[in-house]
Amino acid sequence: MKKIIVASNNKHKIQEIEAILKDIDIEVVSLKDEGIFIEVEEDGTTFKENSYKKAKEIYDYLISKKYDNFIVMADDSGISVDALNGEPGVYSARYAGEPSDSDKNNEKLLENLKDIPWENRGGSFICHITLIDDNGISYDAEGVVRGIVTTELRGRDGFGYDPLFYIEKYKKTFGEIDSYEKNKISHRSLALGKVREIVQSIK
Repeated sequence: MKKIIVASNNKHKIQEIEAILKDIDIEVVSLKDEGIFIEVEEDGTTFKENSYKKAKEIYDYLISKKYDNFIVMADDSGISVDALNGEPGVYSARYAGEPSDSDKNNEKLLENLKDIPWENRGGSFICHITLIDDNGISYDAEGVVRGIVTTELRGRDGFGYDPLFYIEKYKKTFGEIDSYEKNKISHRSLALGKVREIVQSIK
């Protein structure tokens, strides 16, 4: 069985990936599961640059350790708000500074939008995924979902900016939508839908 080594230890992210790829004959593992303790500096200016850098560093390590029959998966994702010229963007995870703190990030985003009316609070959740197979071939997949940044936190599900990201079709934030529904419409699920096709094409 081929193994997908996800360049992350975020348990929420791993669970989401496992749920969406569950019917494919492939094992999904985190870096910690593989005993890999590498922190890749995300200093790119785009989601694509960051995801590729993470995937390539892990790929190089695995090749140096003589791994085979694997696919490295890395992603970079975040929220891009129209009224803030695309902020937080690639700085979404550390918007309020280091170390990363979701509560403080949400507080800062709300503060920066406090005078912005509802109709101008649109934004996108973006997820860019890079895959590199054991032959060194890289693949890209991206998912984008539009929404509105609310004026207060709503819901306890999800993580990150989910309680602020309102989906008009559902009249709920990602923090209020259950995981089953979210896994059908989220930016990561849209990107992973493309990943499914890529993984199934890799021999």
